[in-house]
Amino acid sequence: MDSNSLREKVQDILSFIQNRLYFNRPDFEIKGEQFNAALLLSVIGGLVGGKTLIVGEPGLGKTTSAEYVGTLLYRVPLGSVWEGEVSGHPEQTEEKIVGRPNLGALNRGEEDVVWSTFSLLPVKVVDEINRLPETKQSLILNGVDRGNWSYLNQLVVNEEFCLFATANYQDRGTNTIVAPLLDRFDVMVESKHPGPNLSWMIGMAEPPHRLLRDPEREAELQACLADSERWGEIEGICEGYGKELEERLGVQTLGRADRKAIREEMGALSFDEDASAFVRTFLAELCFCCKYGQKRTNEVCGEGCHYTGYLCYEVQTCASNRLPMSVRRYAQALAWILGDKGVDIEHVRAVLPYTLAHRIQWRDEAASALESVNRKDVLPIHQAREAVRQVFRRYSEQSDRIKAAMAVAFQVYEGKEVAPVVGEHPIYIEIMRDLGVEPPRPVVNIDPGTE
Repeated sequence: MDSNSLREKVQDILSFIQNRLYFNRPDFEIKGEQFNAALLLSVIGGLVGGKTLIVGEPGLGKTTSAEYVGTLLYRVPLGSVWEGEVSGHPEQTEEKIVGRPNLGALNRGEEDVVWSTFSLLPVKVVDEINRLPETKQSLILNGVDRGNWSYLNQLVVNEEFCLFATANYQDRGTNTIVAPLLDRFDVMVESKHPGPNLSWMIGMAEPPHRLLRDPEREAELQACLADSERWGEIEGICEGYGKELEERLGVQTLGRADRKAIREEMGALSFDEDASAFVRTFLAELCFCCKYGQKRTNEVCGEGCHYTGYLCYEVQTCASNRLPMSVRRYAQALAWILGDKGVDIEHVRAVLPYTLAHRIQWRDEAASALESVNRKDVLPIHQAREAVRQVFRRYSEQSDRIKAAMAVAFQVYEGKEVAPVVGEHPIYIEIMRDLGVEPPRPVVNIDPGTE
């Protein structure tokens, strides 16, 4: 199937969910196109095999939108997605999430595992993940990261999967999501209130989930999941479900071969010079520290830093290598959905706030400065959007010089004797370090009492 046909399928799924399943307002605009951010980024997460954290008030469609996206992108009957869903609560156990001993086999003196539906299905939903205590969050850490689920001495590996987790805003019943788990999510999005008119339409309509139910195939799929010798039948069941949906509802769905082809096409889209240089400039501000060499969570520079006006002074954490991976995949996916031939700086600027919002801890002063301003997004996304705006402004002022510095660095790597380009921005310092040159550090005036 050619790329245009695949793109039409994805756009068909987006339109179907938007018009019949998950009513919402558009709050994401790029190149004249308008989308709902929660829906668009959830669909992208499903296409690229990503992990999506959806936050919002109770009852605004966080979980249901994820279920609908997973059902249509992976042809998994909605009832089966429900069956595999993990609920976040303090008493959650590994046996409910991953698997349990096969009691019949144990009676025969054999060790065998009955794997959970959650661990086996390619569509994984964790509802209210921040109600899991911090000690229980480790139960899904490795599986969320690599798709590897282990119990007793056995292992099941998901060759293809996507994960959606929902979280209500902080209250007395919620816990902090630990940083290692947060970092494994590619994006954070907010499921917003659709407004009174759409809300009333939702209240007056029949529950739309009935459109995606197929009890017969759900039972058949559950029987296959319970018997490892029948796992080879799963794709056929899902294919039949997809055909039934297309005949009954007129909506196209995606098979495994479709998703693989889409990922290959997305991955082939290259970044233009500005997009690449801007991402590197942004990462330089997140990882650079004049005093300590790099940002570290347990080291905070004091007043008087020469780089007070950059992100490195405003954040407490160093960006992990998962951040550029998320930016790359989601920017490529966005460009592919729009039908663009490559990734430009607009694609990068559009996805960066959502890939950054949950990964960064801000200094108290930086967080409080934006807490009470007028905004349309939840505070972490708004802060990330402001950070992208600030860095883009700085990049725009010296983009030619930054690109020249990178070009000169490439020449040095090729063996030419040329002097590195020098500048104030952290990106120039990082380029010089890559060339094996440690530049002189500006004098930092620190109050002796803070040493």
